[in-house]
Amino acid sequence: MSNLEMLSVFHNGLTGDIPAEIGKLRRLTLLYLYENQMTGTIPSELTNCSSLEEIDFFGNHFTGRIPETMGRLENLVVLQLRQNELSGPIPPSLGYCGRLQALALADNKLSGTLPHTLGFLSQLRLITLYNNSLEGPLPESILSLRNLTIINFSHNRFTGSISPLLGSSSLAKMDLTNNSFSDAIPSALVEKRNLTRLRLGHNLLSGAVPAEVGRLEGLQFLDLSSNNLTGGIPVELSKCKQLTHLLLGGNRLTGTIPSWFGSLRSIGELDLSSNDFHGDVPPELGSCSGLLKLSLHDNKLSGIIPPEMGRLTSLNVLALQRNNLSGPIPPALQHCNKLYELRLSENFLTGSIPPELGQLTELQVMLDLSRNHLSGGIPPSLSLLIKLERLNLSFNQLQGPIPPSLDRLTSLHQLNLSNNLLQGPIPTALSNFPSSSFVGNRLCGAPLASCIALSGSDVKRLSNAQVAAITAAIVFVSAVVCLVLLYIMIRMWSNWREASVSNSDGEEQEANQEDKWTGDGDQKVGKYWKVHSMCVAASPEDKRSATSEACILQQTMEVGSGTVENSLVV
Repeated sequence: MSNLEMLSVFHNGLTGDIPAEIGKLRRLTLLYLYENQMTGTIPSELTNCSSLEEIDFFGNHFTGRIPETMGRLENLVVLQLRQNELSGPIPPSLGYCGRLQALALADNKLSGTLPHTLGFLSQLRLITLYNNSLEGPLPESILSLRNLTIINFSHNRFTGSISPLLGSSSLAKMDLTNNSFSDAIPSALVEKRNLTRLRLGHNLLSGAVPAEVGRLEGLQFLDLSSNNLTGGIPVELSKCKQLTHLLLGGNRLTGTIPSWFGSLRSIGELDLSSNDFHGDVPPELGSCSGLLKLSLHDNKLSGIIPPEMGRLTSLNVLALQRNNLSGPIPPALQHCNKLYELRLSENFLTGSIPPELGQLTELQVMLDLSRNHLSGGIPPSLSLLIKLERLNLSFNQLQGPIPPSLDRLTSLHQLNLSNNLLQGPIPTALSNFPSSSFVGNRLCGAPLASCIALSGSDVKRLSNAQVAAITAAIVFVSAVVCLVLLYIMIRMWSNWREASVSNSDGEEQEANQEDKWTGDGDQKVGKYWKVHSMCVAASPEDKRSATSEACILQQTMEVGSGTVENSLVV
């Protein structure tokens, strides 16, 4: 078929390799083999088809190297080899395809450095080399590529400056994500007035965010994330009213989050995470009605979560974790009914979990409120989140039982309620989660100890506490009683001593008088004598009054070696 000019067999189930005989088709201008299952190498004989203008082998399984003789295809305009398994370097001869406008070698296994001959491709408009293993600094020669509009070198190992890529005034899209480019962001970027997409994330760029970027009024996508940028967010950036994506996370930016972000009405993604921003979350962000993703996590933000966040009715992701935010979770978040990921963990939030969160029925990826100071119970309304896959309420001060209605969360595959003040039985439907999901509470039931065993141990602990309290009370009361009894005994002993001494004095007086008259007082020593009453004889009036006295003391006294017996008769 020597007169064949076009061979288009794309999007079939073709297998096998490209036969070498294809090199005989000298008039072939278009060869479309894309989206098949072809294998083998690209035969060098293909470069004999000197009339070829378009080659599209996208989405096959070709291996080996790109033929070294590709430069022989001087009429080639489009070379599409993306999404194969090609390896080795980019052949320098490609630089001699002087009419080449689109070079797509992405999604392969290419390695080595860029040949300086690429600078000869003066008509090149598109070059995509992403997802390879290309390395080294960019050759200065490519600065002469004045017609480039789309550049994608992402996910390689390029180093050095990005300046050689800024030679074109027509540049519209540039993606250098995930390389090792260094130095500051060149101010020459501001000359690219057609630039709508600039992605420089995940490199080693340093310095400040250039204020000149504000001149790119048509800029829609700006990604400077995961670099070493410092300083604040330049106010000039507020002029980029067309911004839909602003990614500045993973740097060392400082200052406060500017309130003028609220004027970027087209913004769909705002990522300022993992920086050193402080101050409040500006309420003006609630004016970004088209915002889909807001990531402010891993900063030093303080103050409350503004209720104005509830006006972000299109929001899918809200990530405020690992800050110093305080105050309650605003119930107004219930209006963000398209949220599928909500992360507020590791802050200083207080109050109870708003039952209104149960209205976020699109929550699927995560609800994470862990490591705060939340109190109260777990709202039963959370059982309405039937799409939820991960729930983390750990390390708070939540109280009460786990609502049995949580068994409706049939999509849940990660649960963490640990380290709270929860108590009672674990719902049966949640027993398949590991014990680590519940530890640090007073919960019982599978996967923890059974509620019966826990109840017995609680009773035992309660009895011990009661015993300790009762013992202390007994000791105290006993001590008081002993002191009272001791006091009574001392008083009685004192009264008895007074009575005894009084009686002895009377006897001595009588004895002395008798001795005085008889002279035999010493004869009573060693003899017993009985005194039937120690009451002194009284007058009749005293006798009448004596009936009211409480005691007549009968006493038997032993003088010398004798005994004294007292009996109290009432």
